[in-house]
Amino acid sequence: MVNKRDFQQLSPYIWELPQAYDSRMRAPARIFGSAKVFEQALQDSSAQQLCNVAMLPGIVKAAMAMPDIHEGYGFPIGGVAAFPYESGLVSPGGVGYDINCGVRMLASTLEQAELMPHLEHLLAAIYQNCPSGVGEGGAVRLTAKTLDQVLEGGSEWAKRNGYATQADLEATEDGGCIRGARAEAVPQRARERGMPQLGSLGAGNHFLEIDVVDAIYDAATAHDWGLFEGCVVVQIHCGSRGLGHEVCGQTLRRLQDAPQRYQIPIADRELVAAPIGSPEGREYLAAMFAAANYAFANRQVLAHFVRLSFERVLAGKVHDWHLRQVYDVAHNIAKMETHRVGGKPVKLLVHRKGATRAFPAGHPDLAAGFQKTGQPVLVPGSMGTASYVLVGTPEALDETFGSVCHGAGRVMSRKAATRSTRGEQVRVELQRQGILVQTGSLRGLAEEAPQAYKDVSLVVDSVVGAGLARKVARVRPIGVIKG
Repeated sequence: MVNKRDFQQLSPYIWELPQAYDSRMRAPARIFGSAKVFEQALQDSSAQQLCNVAMLPGIVKAAMAMPDIHEGYGFPIGGVAAFPYESGLVSPGGVGYDINCGVRMLASTLEQAELMPHLEHLLAAIYQNCPSGVGEGGAVRLTAKTLDQVLEGGSEWAKRNGYATQADLEATEDGGCIRGARAEAVPQRARERGMPQLGSLGAGNHFLEIDVVDAIYDAATAHDWGLFEGCVVVQIHCGSRGLGHEVCGQTLRRLQDAPQRYQIPIADRELVAAPIGSPEGREYLAAMFAAANYAFANRQVLAHFVRLSFERVLAGKVHDWHLRQVYDVAHNIAKMETHRVGGKPVKLLVHRKGATRAFPAGHPDLAAGFQKTGQPVLVPGSMGTASYVLVGTPEALDETFGSVCHGAGRVMSRKAATRSTRGEQVRVELQRQGILVQTGSLRGLAEEAPQAYKDVSLVVDSVVGAGLARKVARVRPIGVIKG
């Protein structure tokens, strides 16, 4: 297992395991973070997992990990790796089970004082309208035909069916629809799991929060995104539910012998991979893109029902209850992007697992409304802590293929968290902080206790210190919904 002395410190925020550490490595492995964050990364097997990723053939530049790195399946969570699109590999372990788990932020012109008399009623309405929990059904029932439309259309399907506006799509990564998705590539069992779950939050670390902006760091950019100190915003964190989980699980089983057949050396069976252009690679990408589109549509439908809840509870009681979308970002995905490598533009398949795209101003992949500012980057904390809105920098394109952290990152397993606290204790502590909680599982609340996560401020300060992003705003929770 790798340890601290094996790394070289390249800068105050970059730590590198040299390619010479292991003859099987095809590139170095880099962890981005402060000294304290780097020390935390060595407490589990995530650094070794990153080293294993660096052994994959064709990896470009380096295997990278964001400061919220922690142990995952195959890739560490927080891992970023890119491979040549024409000749490289795709590894489901570099995306994860919760395909396109991501975060959406909606902003209002409401101030906290105006909302507070209605907060409890509003939270209850959202909890009722946005189903949450393990295996919980969603707010929208699909037929086999409409599921196909969701899988291939994503947020575009939502717009056609009255759940989205054009402005929502323009404020969503990739417009909420990844081309190349094929509904027929999604296994039948995945379809069966996804059919009843559209418009549901799920469980685990997924949440829906009502927050208040409590700090502005970049007034001009915040203004362009409709954020001002004291305003109420909503965050929705969820993914592709059982459908995405099944796509990943079945693909991993199908690819078990692919490394041997395609002569791909892997250091860990969890890193099974296939050539991007192989039948298996193409089939996985088509199914993964379809699951990603399902996730975009899922968050869009949830946003629709959050808006309905605001209207039903607040209409006629506040000056303006409307919610406009700030942005929607994916955390677990692999996509074709063009980046400069060796001074030349190269098409790459960029795997981001627990990492967020952070494209700066002027990037051609951004919608017109974000050309001046760059793309909003949403970095949620834990239930009792702040979350951040960042913007990417040109340096991130050079250093990390335009990637930054996706959240705080766990420091305690779910089992350890439940041994250290009880759900009722977490609820009481949050209420002491002025945070109302709606949950269907006290055990789930204990698993997601704030102390189970790193300090999100240290994580964010690391990506800012490394020059990968700038702070725009900070928000703090006043109401939390957990499955």
